[in-house]
Order: sequence, then C-alpha cells, then structure tokens
Amino acid sequence: MRQAERDVAHACHASDDHDFEWSCFAAQQAAEKAVKALYEKKRIEGWGHTVSKLLRGLASEVTVPKEVAEAALRLDKHYVPTRYPNGFESGAPGDFYTEGEAAKAIEDARAIIEFCREAISRAQ
Repeated sequence: MRQAERDVAHACHASDDHDFEWSCFAAQQAAEKAVKALYEKKRIEGWGHTVSKLLRGLASEVTVPKEVAEAALRLDKHYVPTRYPNGFESGAPGDFYTEGEAAKAIEDARAIIEFCREAISRAQ
C-alpha cells in the first residue's frame, strides 16, 4: 500500500510537470498496487495488470462498489498507450493526454486506494 501511495504522489508530480501520459500511467500503477495489497492481506495471489480484472477476482472476498469498478475500467485504458509510441496511429503518447485526463486518473486511483485501505482495515 505504501508503494501505491508513492505512485499516486508521482502521478501528481508528473501532472504538475505536464507529463500527463506518465501521470495517467502512474495513477494506473497506484491502483494496481493498492488492489494487490488487498490480495496480500487476503492471502490470495493476484496476477496481471488489469485493475478491473483484479477487482473482479476479489468478488468472493469483498463487494466492489460500482464507482470503484468504473474507476478501474478507466484506469485500465492507461496501461499500454501511455508508454508505447505505436499506441496511436501517429504521434507520441505525450501528444494525446490532457491535464483533465491526468486529474481524473489521479482521482480514480485515490478512490481505489481508499477502497482497498478500508477493505484491508476491515480484514484485520
């Protein structure tokens, strides 16, 4: 969970620097790591990088609110195209990401982190 917090902080720094594609990617990573922290707490192995799939894998353990599931779907879209120059027909990832998208990604990551933090505290 500590790394999830560091990653969301990095997402904020990247956004402040106008590196919006990296901000979106760091937000996705923050959410992924928070969900994997919940897996660790439940003593379950969580594999992969798709946050929405990881959350679905916890269905027998926790109830995931619709807004958290939707936040995960939005963040999943930032996993590949934010980093690869062939993710778009032309141009670099930095040409396509906006401040608004970065802000929403950070908001989504924070919502998932908070959901996971609460689920972890209930599991103790």
